[in-house]
Amino acid sequence: MSTELHEKGRVDGKMSADDVTLGLLREARETVRSSPLGVINTPMIPWCQTTLPLSVSCNVQIKLENMQKTGSFKIRGVANQFARRPKGGRFVTMSAGNYGKSFAYASKHYGSMGKVVMPETAPESRSVLIQSFGVEVERVPTSCLMNVVNRCVHEDNMSFLHSYDDLDLIAGHASLGMEVLEAMPEPDVVAVCCGGGGLLAGVAAAIKLSGRDKTRIYGVEPEGGRLPYELCQRYAEEIVLVSDEEIKAAVSTLYGSGLVVEPSGSAAFAAIVNNKIPELEGKNVVCILSGGNVGKDELGDFPD
Repeated sequence: MSTELHEKGRVDGKMSADDVTLGLLREARETVRSSPLGVINTPMIPWCQTTLPLSVSCNVQIKLENMQKTGSFKIRGVANQFARRPKGGRFVTMSAGNYGKSFAYASKHYGSMGKVVMPETAPESRSVLIQSFGVEVERVPTSCLMNVVNRCVHEDNMSFLHSYDDLDLIAGHASLGMEVLEAMPEPDVVAVCCGGGGLLAGVAAAIKLSGRDKTRIYGVEPEGGRLPYELCQRYAEEIVLVSDEEIKAAVSTLYGSGLVVEPSGSAAFAAIVNNKIPELEGKNVVCILSGGNVGKDELGDFPD
């Protein structure tokens, strides 16, 4: 990765879709693959070999990123971020959960001083988990998150690592797209959860820049979400919305088949089972389950 591009992603978070090239993504793929953080090439299993319901006749492969190190895809981007920063640095981020967990895990491994600024509405258990890695957590009102980060940057000389709007992070997430193509070289449809947009941006860029022009890539997010990325707008076919009820039902259905998946990680599955994605009949489809960080206490909130 060129210094110019790395500095652009690291310092101000600003980039354009033209900054993301296949060469850059391939380099990030090797960085993630060889990361000392232990990122794994997660399994892809045929839907037909599970007990999950499917109302349309197509070949769906499920990418089990819920089995990833730290429980979600976030470790991929974090692995690439930390590999390209000074070891033993001082870093601050904002996160309510999965990114913070991966950030804390990497901070401990690399001997970095880390701080996570977390909305005070996040479950206390998440703060405790992140602190167990030796990373400080400051819980503040949501409206104050960026103010606290800026204070840490200017007063405490810390570097800000963004949880989704960062070139290195997105390039690291693209490794998931590369793995998808290794397992299914010519997918017709790929369904990816949106979240902040980093995963969708990385996966979509990896697939399209690898020459799969005919592959339709759908981002899936809860109703009321928004999509900030030029990369997603350039490479994704459409953004599909699913309701909270559909997501809750998806979590319950997946759990009933032995797959522990958090609500946000089940969005792509919810879109497929509720026929939100068009023209799947006879197609090769990839469904990404992006995370599995859901506690036993939280599972009680979902229908049987």
